[in-house]
Amino acid sequence: MALRLSTGLRNQLMDKEAVPTLIVVAQTTISFDDTGSGPNGGDQILDSGNGLGAAIVGGKVTVFGSSSNNGTYKVLSAPTDGSYIEVEDGDLTSEGASQSVTIAGGLGGSFADLFRNGVMKIFPGTQPANADTTEGVTELVEISLGSGTFTPGADGDSVNGINFGDATAGVLGKAAGEVWSGVASATNTAGWFRFYDSNRTTGASTTAVRFDGAISTSGAQLNMSNTSITDQGTTTIDSVAITLPTQ
Repeated sequence: MALRLSTGLRNQLMDKEAVPTLIVVAQTTISFDDTGSGPNGGDQILDSGNGLGAAIVGGKVTVFGSSSNNGTYKVLSAPTDGSYIEVEDGDLTSEGASQSVTIAGGLGGSFADLFRNGVMKIFPGTQPANADTTEGVTELVEISLGSGTFTPGADGDSVNGINFGDATAGVLGKAAGEVWSGVASATNTAGWFRFYDSNRTTGASTTAVRFDGAISTSGAQLNMSNTSITDQGTTTIDSVAITLPTQ
């Protein structure tokens, strides 16, 4: 079985434009901390005025107006109170507040961005001919972040949605540190999966952003240590390897 992209996904990949998600203009309350004291061990962009908003975890922000920290950084965490944005450890240089700093964030049209805070369902049987068709069977398990209950919506589920990490050698895998798992609702053998964007549009559709792929214990788009799924048991995804064709 092969990786199969929906028509909606292919259309988005062809012409999706970047969408601004965070704009903080000329604040003098922003400082930078390089001590790795963030909740994930990362550096922090801090705002004593709590004006940073909620940057998208896994997305990126760009800093302007700083003497030492102008640049683009990947977001590891960001609370809704706007007090800080955590970025990867070692990226920042400590710097006190006073300068007029502007921060901008956005999501582009990359494969990883399109599936930011998405969700996956695992099904038994044979993979459909394409990802536009109805699933045709009830899922065995829905995979979210740490088996949390996924809530679909245009803005995604930033609490329980799952994400891809950075691409390496043309292969896209799970975001570092994320646990992709779910509690099964039936007993059967996993046959294939469908990965949905944050809207989780099911059924037949030529506009939904999603893709299908193969499941195996190794060498597939989605690898599991055991493809046997047991009702009420927890299924954990060991690795994902998404590779677009080279020709």
